[in-house]
Amino acid sequence: MDCESIKKLISQGEGMSLEFKRCGNQPQQDVFETICSFANRQGGSILLGVLDDGSVEGVPRASATSIERNIINITGNPKMFNAAPALELERIDLDERLVLRVWVPMGPNVYRFKGTVYDRVSDVDVRVHGDAQLHALYLRKQNYYTERRVIPWLTLADLRHDMIERIRALASLSHGEHPWSHLADDELLTSARLYARDLETGARGLTLAAALLLGTDDVIADVAPVYRTDALVQRENSDRYDDRITVHTNLIDSYDQLVHFCRLRMPDPFVLDGTQRVSARDIIIRELVSNTLMHREYSSPFLSRLVLDDKGIRTRNPSRSIYTGRITLDNLDPTPKNPIIANVFHQIGRAEELGSGTRNLYKYSRLYAGGDPNLKDGDVFEAFVPVPSLVTNPVSQGVAQDDTIDSAIIDVLSKGESVPISAIMPHTGVSERTVRRHLAALAEKGLVAMEGKGRWTTYRIV
Repeated sequence: MDCESIKKLISQGEGMSLEFKRCGNQPQQDVFETICSFANRQGGSILLGVLDDGSVEGVPRASATSIERNIINITGNPKMFNAAPALELERIDLDERLVLRVWVPMGPNVYRFKGTVYDRVSDVDVRVHGDAQLHALYLRKQNYYTERRVIPWLTLADLRHDMIERIRALASLSHGEHPWSHLADDELLTSARLYARDLETGARGLTLAAALLLGTDDVIADVAPVYRTDALVQRENSDRYDDRITVHTNLIDSYDQLVHFCRLRMPDPFVLDGTQRVSARDIIIRELVSNTLMHREYSSPFLSRLVLDDKGIRTRNPSRSIYTGRITLDNLDPTPKNPIIANVFHQIGRAEELGSGTRNLYKYSRLYAGGDPNLKDGDVFEAFVPVPSLVTNPVSQGVAQDDTIDSAIIDVLSKGESVPISAIMPHTGVSERTVRRHLAALAEKGLVAMEGKGRWTTYRIV
């Protein structure tokens, strides 16, 4: 780096990939902690001879060679580092002072300095404690996508054939004449890469992605026991919730349930995209819901959450990121977390091309509420989109929502079958308690009949 480049770098201040260190005749221990954390995260530069406030003190010129040799010896010592991190050393003359730049690229291993794992969080080197943090770090280092994990005992009989038919129909609806429409079930699964070969063991079979997309609820609970999405409304009661559903079914039905839950509770104001009216609300909901399902790390114990509060809509889900920090249109570098699941979502029209979702969120958030979204990636992906004022008359909003729920219930029961409440809830997007309240009211009006008692109660249209 030349003098102007290093000045520009210093002007940015310390951050995820930049650290300033005072340095005398020898580097202190914290230099090696930063080397360890940079190698474990996304790499970065350490500027020796620069103080925390960005002022340049320099390092003693007579000690430069000794300092460089010390850094190389310690990072290559197996008693200090379990694996030697790669690094480059550079001397830069800046205003008659010598600055030593230590550039550390992200490495393939999980690095330990003196037996301790360090990770980079913002501008701080932190000790990694606990299994969850260490598990997230190992995930970042893997080239293997967990969605590709072959499950030997999983067979076609464990998948829902109605869901296979559904993705076949949705793909044709979304893209016209789709190749999947002419394929047998096993051929479709192979084409979608849901039937694959494990490159490490050579085993062939259905994958975790197949189970999550098309499996029965029991199968999904077996292969991904911690997978679920909590959807909450926290407008009146911020300590607990006003309403809630917990979704833990296949990803396609999960998408529909979460989208419906949000649509019932978010305003849909008049929005023009150029000269065409669009539902900015629906586009925002689609992008946030598909993102939290497509780009989640399903081996993580961290639970996903979608929250509607008085400021907007928020999502949090475990991620497998390489880079950490806020995502903007300027630094957008889309990397798929689950490329197989993302491809299926794209084929069936539940998601657009990689990267377009972020651009849509920025565009339609501005049209919808006049503000930018806040997107932050890391071991946990967080998203927030502001929502305009709900309505001036909350009473009329409640009436409209009640009518929507009643209509959804009647629509399910109009098929003529007597069904339990569990068959009705996915179509309403509200909690079981709310559905029971509406069913009781409909029964009092003589529109719905209840059969059986307790948990065996079923409902039918009168």
